[in-house]
Amino acid sequence: MNHKKGFNKLNRNASHRKALLRNMATVLFKHERIVTTKAKAIEVRRVAEKMITRAKEDSVHNRRVIGEKITDQAVLAKLFTDIGPRMKDRNGGYTRILKIGFRDQDAASMVVLELVDHKLDGDKKADKKKPEAKAKKAEPKAASKAKKPDAKADGKAKAPRATKKAAEAKKSEPESAEPAKSAE
Repeated sequence: MNHKKGFNKLNRNASHRKALLRNMATVLFKHERIVTTKAKAIEVRRVAEKMITRAKEDSVHNRRVIGEKITDQAVLAKLFTDIGPRMKDRNGGYTRILKIGFRDQDAASMVVLELVDHKLDGDKKADKKKPEAKAKKAEPKAASKAKKPDAKADGKAKAPRATKKAAEAKKSEPESAEPAKSAE
């Protein structure tokens, strides 16, 4: 029987297909999330999951086998030091494919291929900002409450701003009239 032995050639010759899958796997490990077509994602998933399985055990042999396919040393180090240990307790299924719709130009089915434990950068930033934002919102209210008792304690309430008419009236009044008003 020949079950599950086939693969999608992706309309490319062998060397082009091999380079495509290697590059896409490298980018997947670098960014932990890529947007591509459904057919490519399914093929990249097959390659990437085998690499992650090897990366779960950090040995010289496994590094050399994966190093033949991933030439970027930083990504290779990340795979063995970060991604592999994170997936230690999983027995497969390291990636997920999420459909996002169709491409406008050719109506190809587009998907997101990402690692299962990938957290979006926006989620991380939102989680960090939420406590800070609540604290910042609480500070102005507390500060305004603190200022009001201080003003009353001094006994000097700030006078409202003078309008233009009041300023003109003061200029037109004689100087001797001002002390008379204050005496009253």
